[in-house]
Amino acid sequence: MKIIEIIVSPTGQTRLETRGFQGSECREASRFLEAALGEQTSETLTAEFYATEITQQNQIEQKE
Repeated sequence: MKIIEIIVSPTGQTRLETRGFQGSECREASRFLEAALGEQTSETLTAEFYATEITQQNQIEQKE
């Protein structure tokens, strides 16, 4: 299941968390929310983001 969660702190700061996406798919899915919420101040990438990139790289290396 793919989830985009928006967390709003008592001070009004927002944070997006994505789950169930692989690789840069999360960025594409949340792009419209990021634009609506304003300027991004930081980004933390999860293991899901890197897992797909490593898998794709391994597949390319195996083909060569």
